[in-house]
Amino acid sequence: MPNHIPRDAAPHASDITRIHISEATRAFIDAHAGEDPRDLALHAKRGEPGLDLPFALDQIAGRRIARTKLPAWAACSGVVYPAHVPMEQCSSQFTAHTKARLACELIAGLPHPTRLVDLTGGLGVDFWALAQWFDEAVYVERQPQLCALAAHNLHALGVRNVRVECTDGVEFLRTMPPASMIYVDPARRDAHGSRTYAIEDCTPDVLALRDELLAKAPVVMVKLSPMLDWRKTVEDFQGMVQRVAVVSTGNECKELLLMLTRAPHGDVRVDCINDGDTVTFTTAEDQRPSIAPAGSIERMRYLVEPNASIMKAGAFAALQRQCPGLAQIGPNSHLFVGEQPVGAVPGRAFEIARTGGMGKRELKALLEGVTHANITVRNFPLTAPQLRRRLKLKDGGSNYLFATTDAGGRHVLILAHKAPPATT
Repeated sequence: MPNHIPRDAAPHASDITRIHISEATRAFIDAHAGEDPRDLALHAKRGEPGLDLPFALDQIAGRRIARTKLPAWAACSGVVYPAHVPMEQCSSQFTAHTKARLACELIAGLPHPTRLVDLTGGLGVDFWALAQWFDEAVYVERQPQLCALAAHNLHALGVRNVRVECTDGVEFLRTMPPASMIYVDPARRDAHGSRTYAIEDCTPDVLALRDELLAKAPVVMVKLSPMLDWRKTVEDFQGMVQRVAVVSTGNECKELLLMLTRAPHGDVRVDCINDGDTVTFTTAEDQRPSIAPAGSIERMRYLVEPNASIMKAGAFAALQRQCPGLAQIGPNSHLFVGEQPVGAVPGRAFEIARTGGMGKRELKALLEGVTHANITVRNFPLTAPQLRRRLKLKDGGSNYLFATTDAGGRHVLILAHKAPPATT
């Protein structure tokens, strides 16, 4: 029997025996699970009876990525991984579970049995996390190999309330019975295969399908590129967005989630989620932050760099409400300072050691005894590498140097050290 995933027939959830792994292949995977697949590709003994080496290398590489990205999958010996690129592009366990938590909140109160339909199944990571919170769940994907992979892995992971449909998502939408929630993750490639971020250029076009989606489900969750401006995106959906989530992990913004419901919404809730931190505000509270007066930086003792989700969402007024006493250094600095200890913050907190400008005397006083620094620039005429070369500083160490522009247009440098963890 072949080791590889079938590429033609349309599988169903019960058709999980189609993925077969020979004993020789499985033994090779288990024996070399902790090794570098690139080295194995160069040095592995070839021609062993029953060994599918390319497949085995894909499994070793996939499990290696999963240990960090999808630990629950990595812990399950029955999971089969695709080639390298889909693993790099798939959702992480954190972002998938974030969607599941949001879905639970959105469907609370809906009648049972609850039913999920994922119109863009892909590798099935998001579907795996979401399906466990519904009575029934349907995975829809037009690529037969991904359908077979999803059917196998969902069974291996113990998810039993699912059905796999190998068909086009839009075609399925138009004939499917009503559901409690529809999930869509449009492919970010245009007709020429080039990377795209515009909603209307993705497949499927969820803007064009908005009314059809909401006709079939009272809740629709859409995953979009974090490159999009959430404010414009909400406007594009013309009042049907109830909630937005800007999701980051490891302080890197990963995705923008839109949650649509049938009733038009004037005031939209925005959740800025960065690992364990969440800052929430509404569009009615989406105001400009207060700015520190020009020339006041010298008396400030603390600096806060907001996390990636707050940066992406522009949730600076919300940050100030959560952390009273902070003021933004300049209109475009996106760095905040205060005179009093800041405590726990959704971002990184620093104690300011010295501040100064770009004059020779100021630089000499500011950088006395400093040979290494981690440099961050915000609204500053030089890049971090350019500033590092000009100041002749090596990278790293315990010093942090922030370069920005204050409310009066003055270029300022702030030398700081990480603040100790806040205690409750």
